[in-house]
Amino acid sequence: MAGAVAGADVSGGPTTRVVVADDQTVVREGIVMLLGLLPGIEVVGAASDGEEAVRLVAELAPDVVLMDLRMPRCDGVEATRRIRADHAGTEVVVLTTYADDESLFPALQAGARGYLTKDAGAEEIARAVADVRSGAAGLSPQVQRRLLERLSGPAPAAQPGPAGTPGSAGSAGSAGSPGSPVRPAELPDGLTVREAEVLALIAEGLSNAEIAEALFVSPSTVKTHINNLFAKTAVRDRAQAVAYAFRQGISRRS
Repeated sequence: MAGAVAGADVSGGPTTRVVVADDQTVVREGIVMLLGLLPGIEVVGAASDGEEAVRLVAELAPDVVLMDLRMPRCDGVEATRRIRADHAGTEVVVLTTYADDESLFPALQAGARGYLTKDAGAEEIARAVADVRSGAAGLSPQVQRRLLERLSGPAPAAQPGPAGTPGSAGSAGSAGSPGSPVRPAELPDGLTVREAEVLALIAEGLSNAEIAEALFVSPSTVKTHINNLFAKTAVRDRAQAVAYAFRQGISRRS
């Protein structure tokens, strides 16, 4: 059953208002029932496709949408893109059967801040919802491993230049192979070496405090670097920063 759903906060603390989007009725109703048992979460709506999810977000202004990817009329990626473009106060956590690259990276690039597979338990879903509300990425361990595998994989070979010679290391979009020392000429979008280091640590799942400890700088310095690299790369959040790091081959892993 799609549409508005009543719920109640039993935690005594701030309530996270959630919309669930899934085209399979039994799955959608099961997720709604599961979330209804979790403290601090109120399910305010349920959608059977991406179009309805977008409509409910406009109508109900939830804090988080739990978004399936494979849905009729409007899929989860397009719905996520529209929600994040028009409703910046609503975060999206993908909850899907699929964790392949063709599903994962388009969803992150569309603006999803969290990504879980449907074998996730109640505790993992609650943690992802809390993480995205606090500004962190809510990624399952399986998804984090997949991102790190891709970040630490071999970089694409350099393309020949106009005269048949190897392309310049400073050409747009080239960032060198992951794990190799990052040189300024190899960095895209005007990133500095330190900004690239911070980006690589974000991609490894480190918090601001952990990045500060790893680089022997203050948390406020880390925040400045993050603000600068977000502006240069035009990413909106840490999940998109991870996807960007993957595309550019920026990694500290050797």
